[in-house]
Amino acid sequence: MTAKRQTQAIDQTPETTIREELAPRLPALPSVEDIQHELASATNLNDFFGKDGIFARLFATTIEQMLEAELTAHLGYESYAAKGRNSGNSRNGKRTRSLRTSAGDTTIAVPRDRNATFQSPLLEPYQSSTSELEDKIIGLYAKGMSARDIQETLKELYGVGVSAATISTVTDKVWGLVEAWQNRPLAAIYPIAYLDAIHLKLRRDGKVQTTAVYIVLALDLEGQRHVLGHWVGEGAEGANFWLSVVTDLQSRGVQDIFLACVDGLTGFKEAITAVFPRTQLQRCIIHQVRSSLSYVSWKDRKAFARDLRTIYQAPTREAAESKLLEVSEKWSTSYPVALRGWETHWEDLATMFEYGFEIRRMIDTTNTIEGYNRQLRKVTKTKGSFPSAEAARKLLFLVTRDITKKWTMPPQDWARIRNQLAIRFAGRFPAD
Repeated sequence: MTAKRQTQAIDQTPETTIREELAPRLPALPSVEDIQHELASATNLNDFFGKDGIFARLFATTIEQMLEAELTAHLGYESYAAKGRNSGNSRNGKRTRSLRTSAGDTTIAVPRDRNATFQSPLLEPYQSSTSELEDKIIGLYAKGMSARDIQETLKELYGVGVSAATISTVTDKVWGLVEAWQNRPLAAIYPIAYLDAIHLKLRRDGKVQTTAVYIVLALDLEGQRHVLGHWVGEGAEGANFWLSVVTDLQSRGVQDIFLACVDGLTGFKEAITAVFPRTQLQRCIIHQVRSSLSYVSWKDRKAFARDLRTIYQAPTREAAESKLLEVSEKWSTSYPVALRGWETHWEDLATMFEYGFEIRRMIDTTNTIEGYNRQLRKVTKTKGSFPSAEAARKLLFLVTRDITKKWTMPPQDWARIRNQLAIRFAGRFPAD
């Protein structure tokens, strides 16, 4: 046939036939009439949900028809087609499988082939629930809900019955992510880091103990906040364990920290500088004020706190030292111990005076990490105690994942702060 006749033959072919031949074969889906029929059967909103609800029936019908289409593609011929005779493989009935979804529990008929070689990518072997339902379980767990609370919530909202063992299995899948996150490589330089601990109740050796969980939150060179890890201790907070935490940061790639903001724990400075000797320490002003006020009677606290404010709000270190001397002369007779901490730790309290206002307001307190810890406590306070350190780390990781989704912007005036840090740490700040 000449090219001209071929062209004429194509021209005479109906357009719909060409479109059908060129169109990819798609899995069969419920017809519009079927969907309209199901929707029309609703008498109230409750008819849409639950095991026998409209959504569950439409879901089952859709999945079943898609599985049938996939089996046809696998075998290479339609059902009852003569082409399938003596082909070496054929349809072999169906088996039922129960699936749990957010629309409720539903049962689907899964087609089989005689050689047992058909496996749909839609449905994994032994899959009994959708990942969407697992995401809901993990999301509820991240809110601090117990297994019993999650069971009741899923039953009430979705009509899905889930056992405590299933919930535990689903949440245990997170553990690999927890380990990967805790051991991930870190940046070489963090200009500012905040180190603090929260306390949780853990069950150990048949006893419930209050245990410190050590936390490091740091800002990278772009001003983005990162939680570098959670380390579950052996008891109360201590400098020895902080040394192991800082050592772990170094082993994960951290080479330098410019400024470390800490509370008043004894030995904190020595633990940090043992690993990062060039790091400057800023002791939290708020912690120091609270410590001082604990030695002052109620009737004098307001006046005493007002005088302390003149120290840490002074414009320069020289002015602050002058105010410290004045306050000491005024109150040392009545409360000699109250000001002793200011005099003993003045070098670490006065670090902030070396920097401009933008940096000073970021490092004078540990409020940045305290705010993060506060969000953790909102969830952990609902737990009487954790059965293990792994359970505590798992929950803290999930809560942190939700919290850090909102950490998208650097601090205000970060460009100016970055310039100041580049000048102040010229020999250590990386060149662009």
